[in-house]
Amino acid sequence: MSLHLFTIFFVSTFFISATPGPNMLLAFQYGLNYGVKRTLWTLAGLSLGLFILLLSTLLGLDVISRQSPWLLTLIKVVGGLYLLYLGISAWRDAANNSSLMNDANAMGEEVAASYADGHHISPAPRSLSSAAVKSFPSNVTLFRTGVWVSLSNPKAILFFAAFFPKFINFSAPLWPQYILLTIGLFLSETIWQIIYTIGGKKLSGWLDVGARLAWLNRGCGVIFVIIALALLIEVGNHFIH
Repeated sequence: MSLHLFTIFFVSTFFISATPGPNMLLAFQYGLNYGVKRTLWTLAGLSLGLFILLLSTLLGLDVISRQSPWLLTLIKVVGGLYLLYLGISAWRDAANNSSLMNDANAMGEEVAASYADGHHISPAPRSLSSAAVKSFPSNVTLFRTGVWVSLSNPKAILFFAAFFPKFINFSAPLWPQYILLTIGLFLSETIWQIIYTIGGKKLSGWLDVGARLAWLNRGCGVIFVIIALALLIEVGNHFIH
């Protein structure tokens, strides 16, 4: 993989990772309620869940590229159309975003409701002392919550399958490329998870002012559309030649 192509991939994923999806919202909320140090357990869980989804996608692409090249072409077409849909939707729906705080609270309630074994995870009341806050939840529960939130987003597999083929040369050794792409993705995700954890409150306030969050999502929509068109053009050129 060329440095130029990797740079494009990293810049794209870095920009996309900035948008407040479930993982970022959880990092934001837990950093706000439980502190940065304890939220690192949640970030570790989020990373593990994301790695499982990514590995599943890459293994599938590896098998398909070797055994069913025609299916890989189909995936590129479907993936391109999916990214095009995401791009148009992100642009059209950008103005309808609710605030980060409301979304974060909703995510916290959803996660809390998922536990029926007594490990109820609700935002710690601000009136509690730091000692009381640290008494719950446990580090294991924080880690498990991160894994659960990542794995509960099956759309990630579909997105990876649509997004990654544009940056992979399937006629060259795949695993060195997979490692580079994985490093780039995790670097982007980790940077933004830490930013949301440490400065989530300030970041949410900044994004929720005027049209900043809307334009961030529109920017991601443009990236999706560009990559989608590149994928579809690549497939078209393959059939022409």
